[in-house]
Order: sequence, then C-alpha cells, then structure tokens
Amino acid sequence: MTSESASGPAGESESSSSGALPTVPSSVVWCGGRPYVLEIRPGRARWMGTDERGRPEALSGAELERRGWSPRRAC
Repeated sequence: MTSESASGPAGESESSSSGALPTVPSSVVWCGGRPYVLEIRPGRARWMGTDERGRPEALSGAELERRGWSPRRAC
C-alpha cells in the first residue's frame, strides 16, 4: 500500500511537466538544463533564463512547451 501511494505522487509530478506551465510569479522551470523564471509584467508574462552563452533569453510559454520543460532539474 505504501508503494502505491509513493508511485501516485511521482506520477502526478511527472504529469505536471506535460501539463500546463506554472502561473505563479517567480516560478522556476527547467529547459535544456537551464532554469527559467516566470516574470509577470502588466499585459504580458515571459520566462527569463539564459542561452548557451550566458546571455539573457526571454521565452514565451509556447516556446517552453515546444522545447520541453520540467519542474525539476535533470541530473
């Protein structure tokens, strides 16, 4: 019974990565091994992170969905 309850939350957290992106300001998700933080400004929201060279990069929610994202850092 405990193994069933342990597998339940793991399945829920995995399904959240394929579900909707978080909407709470300052939420963090991982994409391509890099963190992205949700910034909400009047009229628009964007995910801020860095590209492979360390330069600031703003992504839309649709772009994160296309690239694939995770609520946790991949090891």
